[in-house]
Amino acid sequence: MGYAWRVLQLADSAFPTGGFAHSGGLEAAVQQGEVRGREGLERFVRELLWQAGHGALPLLGATWREPTSLEALDARAESFLTNHVANRASRTQGRAFLDTCSRIFPEPVGPVRQVARAAGSRYHHAPLFGAVLRALDIELPDAQRLFLSLTLRGALSAAVRLGIVGIHESHQLQHQCAPLLDTVLERCAGLGLESLAQTSPLMDLLGSTHDRLYSRLFLS
Repeated sequence: MGYAWRVLQLADSAFPTGGFAHSGGLEAAVQQGEVRGREGLERFVRELLWQAGHGALPLLGATWREPTSLEALDARAESFLTNHVANRASRTQGRAFLDTCSRIFPEPVGPVRQVARAAGSRYHHAPLFGAVLRALDIELPDAQRLFLSLTLRGALSAAVRLGIVGIHESHQLQHQCAPLLDTVLERCAGLGLESLAQTSPLMDLLGSTHDRLYSRLFLS
């Protein structure tokens, strides 16, 4: 009862997880000249969603199915994310998401936070997302759908602030990405840890240069 409302609450842009402080590598790609205008942004978000499907959903799904494996899966994420900027962003977002959810939903999520603390967790986002949404009794397909939606929305919000597209154009693009979201979810929802992969090495390489940009609006 009320679980659908929880999904909507978590999807709300006002939910304070700090995700809008990150561009997912978009800022670096823009400054390196790899993303120009709407066409470049469309290509970027397509690569970003496939990367989320192959590089995050397996960790999210594994933790949702077996919450007691959080410590091991957090360590798996640490070894998988070799790009230091992406690694730091994952830890920052994961900690913010867990802290926020444990304050807003203390009874179901508080124990997850205690376990993560006791284990000396690095707080990587994807496995924590799975553990938290399992604690909130949100079904796995809804958790996976929400993760992909937030990934897309975060990149498009960054694109607006970077001046690549306007707010209406960004929402047009979000609407147009619906079939792609369905395809990524269909192909990646059932992937196990053995399928964990980096599908866009160039995007990962560009994102790793973020700390060397002359000026920055975002943390990653």
